[in-house]
Amino acid sequence: MRFKSFIIGICWLISSVSIFSQQTSLFEKKQFIQNRDTLNYRIMYPKNFSKEKEYPVVLFLHGSGERGNDNELQMVHGSTLFSKKENREQFPAIVLFPQCPEDDYWSNFEVDRSSFPILLNSKYNEPPTKALQQVIALLEEITTKSYVNKNQLYVMGLSMGGMGTFELVYRKPNLFAAAIPICGAGDPEYVNEYAKSTPIWVFHGAKDTIVNPLQSVEMVSAILKAGGFPKFTLYDKANHNSWDNAFAEKDLLQWLFSQKLNK
Repeated sequence: MRFKSFIIGICWLISSVSIFSQQTSLFEKKQFIQNRDTLNYRIMYPKNFSKEKEYPVVLFLHGSGERGNDNELQMVHGSTLFSKKENREQFPAIVLFPQCPEDDYWSNFEVDRSSFPILLNSKYNEPPTKALQQVIALLEEITTKSYVNKNQLYVMGLSMGGMGTFELVYRKPNLFAAAIPICGAGDPEYVNEYAKSTPIWVFHGAKDTIVNPLQSVEMVSAILKAGGFPKFTLYDKANHNSWDNAFAEKDLLQWLFSQKLNK
């Protein structure tokens, strides 16, 4: 009986890896080079992509554990959400997955990992990190394309990527139609730039032992005080991997793609 269960488990694992490989293969490997600096990224175009049409763009920022230069690790979380057949059909979009180098960070924070939850010290008063600058430059290049709907640019990310999401909407408050930071953090002193103009859906796990859930609570509170109306989902039993819960939200993509810039 144990042997049978073992075989079933192995078959399930092989099947899962195969499905993941098939879905991530929809994302082309690319490099964005600026001033001799290289940003690896993956991009997925809509099914039956046509340059004669306009499409939304989704930028997804991964967590710190997926940093590197292999142009692979950043696909571990979130890529299958967008590459699922039903989601590609219902929500045709251009989806970007950049990879942050190992020695960099999406957001300008001093991070102290000597204890947990980690301690964060914002440096928003300084320029963005090189990695975030490259992401901004990549977006600026992408948005020059005729097939990009400039009223439907979205950003979402988890953990370090959630921090990058909060910082991006501050750095570029008129660029994004909506943002989804998951188990992240930001600087509540800088929300006035986007609180009233950018719809945000914040996610966190109440039992998060890596990034304190109070980080998201403080951001939501600051946005409310600044006159914004954020959505906030706090999962009572989730730890740091609250992205699993967020990706399972049946209205997640419907909410995201329904947001448009009012120009």
